[in-house]
Amino acid sequence: MHAGYNITGRVIEDFLNVCKGGSGRILMVALSCLFISACSDTGAVQKNKENQKGISRMDDKYKCSDAEWQQDLTPEQYNILREKGTERAFTGEYWDSHDAGIYVCAGCGNEVFRSAEKYDSGSGWPSFWKPIRDNSIDEKDDHSLGVRRTEIVCSNCDGHLGHVFDDGPKPTGLRYCVNSASLDFEAESSEKGDNSGRLETATFGGGCFWCTEAVFETLEGVESVTVGYMGGKTKNPTYDQVCTGNTGHAEVSQIKYNPSKISFSELLDLFWKVHDPTTLNRQGNDTGTQYRSAIFYHSDEQRKIAEQSIKEQQELFTDKIVTEIVTSSEYFEAENYHQDYYRNNKNAPYCRAVIAPKLEKLK
Repeated sequence: MHAGYNITGRVIEDFLNVCKGGSGRILMVALSCLFISACSDTGAVQKNKENQKGISRMDDKYKCSDAEWQQDLTPEQYNILREKGTERAFTGEYWDSHDAGIYVCAGCGNEVFRSAEKYDSGSGWPSFWKPIRDNSIDEKDDHSLGVRRTEIVCSNCDGHLGHVFDDGPKPTGLRYCVNSASLDFEAESSEKGDNSGRLETATFGGGCFWCTEAVFETLEGVESVTVGYMGGKTKNPTYDQVCTGNTGHAEVSQIKYNPSKISFSELLDLFWKVHDPTTLNRQGNDTGTQYRSAIFYHSDEQRKIAEQSIKEQQELFTDKIVTEIVTSSEYFEAENYHQDYYRNNKNAPYCRAVIAPKLEKLK
């Protein structure tokens, strides 16, 4: 698929993978974990935070005197945010939290991470593979334990959050290891009922995942869209391997959505419009099993809805719909340069010739 447009990204990614490998990285991570010490979180900062929440970065940094910080923060929060302490693993409030919402700095309310990018690293600390925005945190060199680490701090108040390591999952390969006590959590609104904060997952294969990602990202109620590979036999496949057709994977968009705002049926309505479900292993000039039309269901309810939807859609098509309806299998996120491809490459020839007209047509 479109190899001419992503070769630079692939070379960079391969170079980074080489740089990250080897005993040096393993030693660095081991030493970093060995020296981590203790503290825990019990509360949240109140003073002046209400009018700060939701910011990404302020022109003037949020500043307090040391006496004000000590008055406003709990002892545990002060130790971590202002004295760069570390809580004990598996003791913080959020290390095993799976609620949907936004994590903000406990010192000033600056949004720093989302639940959509949170994952279980096994470390005992809240872990994320990217911040909510690039300018939400700052990075600083840290040599405090005799080894070089990268400290992460709130970009708005310089509060210590934790450290970032290069042993995280795709697509970034990073693990933002954060102290629970440095965070407050803002759950998604529950105004529409008990389930309004609960996210569900939908996974679709509809040809080039650059196209499907760009379309589904426009929908209200969609929390996030990532692209990757599903339905194959190879563990952690690369893009080049998938393109051979030998791994059995399909290019897919995986969608996290709020069912109180948008239903699975509504997602399917757009799925049928964004690709041709009657062409076997092909979408336009893109040919191969990786471009097959597929619905990977995550529940029996999704399966039933998909089967009914195909019956209804078949009446609108002269040719037979060849879309697969199969249970979801292990999902592998694609390389970083594939994520948000249209947003990051709107002037690329493929984006201008294929994706932009499709988005315009769907308005």
